[in-house]
Amino acid sequence: MSSFVADTLLEVRELKIYFPVHRGAVFKRLVGDVKAVDGVSFSLRKGQVLGLVGESGCGKTTIARSILKLVKPTSGQILIDGEDIWSQTKASEFAYRRRVQAVFQDPFSSLNPRMKISETVGEPFRIHKPSMNAAEVDVEVLRLLDICGLSKQMSQRYPHEMSGGQRQRVGIARALALNAELIVCDEAVSALDVSIQAQIINLLIDLRDELNLTYLFIGHDLSVIRHLCDRIAVMYLGNMVELADSDDLFREPLHPYTDALLSAIPVPDPVRETQTPHKVLQGEIPSQLDPPAGCVFHTRCPRNTDACKAARPGLIEERTEHLAACIHIDDPINRLSPSPPDNGGVVL
Repeated sequence: MSSFVADTLLEVRELKIYFPVHRGAVFKRLVGDVKAVDGVSFSLRKGQVLGLVGESGCGKTTIARSILKLVKPTSGQILIDGEDIWSQTKASEFAYRRRVQAVFQDPFSSLNPRMKISETVGEPFRIHKPSMNAAEVDVEVLRLLDICGLSKQMSQRYPHEMSGGQRQRVGIARALALNAELIVCDEAVSALDVSIQAQIINLLIDLRDELNLTYLFIGHDLSVIRHLCDRIAVMYLGNMVELADSDDLFREPLHPYTDALLSAIPVPDPVRETQTPHKVLQGEIPSQLDPPAGCVFHTRCPRNTDACKAARPGLIEERTEHLAACIHIDDPINRLSPSPPDNGGVVL
């Protein structure tokens, strides 16, 4: 990937995260490593929204957890403003946790059921700004709830007294408490109803514009990703196979795996849906304990040749800021389904 530039907030360089596997009841022996993330690189500019997509188990959440300093990388670097976060002093790490916050998938389990909403949203202030008195914290809590679309009466409720959408708004308010610059959204709307998803997505967009936020948004729903994200990174088996601007990727995907994902998007018209063929990938996803040699996708790829088994392709910039990891980019992709409409079926 390119070297660090001035407007880059986050940069990930050749990130590898392996989890050792041991066997044996008494004398446990190392039998291999699960290669959850295997050499991923990307950068995120200030004010940008990067979507990270792929099948379950492809390494999306593991990358997010490493950025949040919850999982230590096996090798590689994660840099914020050019500083490696895994080489920070304790003081720098404390400051880093104010700059980077998370919104989790389940808005119920991510909130303490024994704490009122005012306590949950106010907790970051009590930890990072102990000089603030109770009245000042209360003012900030009500301000945060207001900008996230919640009334002040909500501050005295417990999580079980709120709907899923309201709980997720609380999670967003908590993430904004310390003026975070980067918000990691791990499947932040997947547990919500479609109409509520649209409200939360629009809230995230409004907050980005108002507060100049930067998002790393992890998701499965490509219609949501398309509406929210400026750029999209596609993951497969711990590797990044394509990275491009959202419009470019949906208009003309370069990697066959990306093309298969896009063809699987449901069309919000029953007649068109029945008439639209979908590409179905053959075979099973290989084990990350023993990934295939060469291109990790070649066992399921319709373009597979002997050359694909020889060496693993890196991300190559085939077009301006459009990168793909495939040696058969110039082959016709023969898309079976047209690009979905702009809203991708999401009610907005």
